[in-house]
Amino acid sequence: MQHFKKLADIHQFNGFPKPENPLFSAYRCTRTCNIGDREFTADFYMIGFKKLKSGVIMYGRTKYDHENGSMIFVKPRQVIEFNNLEYEEDAFIIFIHEDFLNGHFLHNEISKYAFFDYETNEALHLSPSEEHTIWDLFSKIETEYHNNTDEYSKDIILAHIDSILKYSQRFYKRQFINRTELSGKTISRFNEVLGAYFKNGLLHTQGLPSVNALASQLNLSPRYLSDMLKQETGKTAIELIHIYLVNEAKNRLRTDNQRVSEIAYELGFENLSYFSRLFKKETGFTPNQFKKGLVN
Repeated sequence: MQHFKKLADIHQFNGFPKPENPLFSAYRCTRTCNIGDREFTADFYMIGFKKLKSGVIMYGRTKYDHENGSMIFVKPRQVIEFNNLEYEEDAFIIFIHEDFLNGHFLHNEISKYAFFDYETNEALHLSPSEEHTIWDLFSKIETEYHNNTDEYSKDIILAHIDSILKYSQRFYKRQFINRTELSGKTISRFNEVLGAYFKNGLLHTQGLPSVNALASQLNLSPRYLSDMLKQETGKTAIELIHIYLVNEAKNRLRTDNQRVSEIAYELGFENLSYFSRLFKKETGFTPNQFKKGLVN
C-alpha cells in the first residue's frame, strides 16, 4: 500500500502543482480530480469538499454516498482511496501535515473533533448556506496560501482551519437533529440492541458490551454513535451502557439472594472493585449498602 510522508510526494503522484508549503497545501479541483487510484495512507490530515457526478471514494471499507455536496475528514494513517472522480461543481482538498500544527493550539485540539473518526457513510452533508460558509473560508485559505509567506501566514491559515472545524461541528449537530427526525431516535435503537445483547446471552460469551460491538450492529462508527446519543440524551454510549448495567444490578441486588460478587460476575464484571466503583458512581451508594436496604 502506498504511504505518503511528504505533501510534495502526493502532489507529484497525482500531477498536482508543487505545494507552496512543504507542510500545508490547499488544492481546488475542477470537474475531475484523482487522488490515487488505489488505497493509500499519509502522515497528514485531509479536509475535503465534493459534489460528485460519478466515481467512488473508499474510506476504510465504506463507500461514499455522493448524492449531495459533502465534506470528508481524514486523519493521518487512515486508509483511503479515490477512483475516477468527476465533479458536478468545483471541489477542494486541504492537506495538513502533522508537523504544520506544531506550536499551535490545534495540535492538541484537532484530535477532539470526533468526525475525523467517522466512517464515510457518516459524511457531513451541507445545506446551500452551509456550503457558502465553507467555500468562503476555503477561499480565504486559498488566497493566503498563494500569497508570499511571512510571519503571519501560518497563524492566519490555521485560524481559518479552526473556523472550518468549528462550523463543521455545528453543522454536524444540525445533521444529527435532522437524522433523528427522519429515522427516529437513535437511543431507542441503541436500547433495543443493548437489551438483545443480554437476552441472547452474549454477556456470558463475549463479556461486557462494548461501544464498538453495539455500533457495529447499528451500522455506525463508535464515535458517530456516541455523538448522536450525546445530542439526543446528553450522555455518551459508554455512559448509557453503564446506566443499563447499574439498573440491572439494582434489580438483582433487591430481588436475588446471591452475593454481590456473584451478581457482578453474572453481569460480566470480572473485577468486583470495578463494579463497585461504577455502581457507587451512578447511585452514590455501594452495592452492599443498596442490597442491605440502607437506601430508599
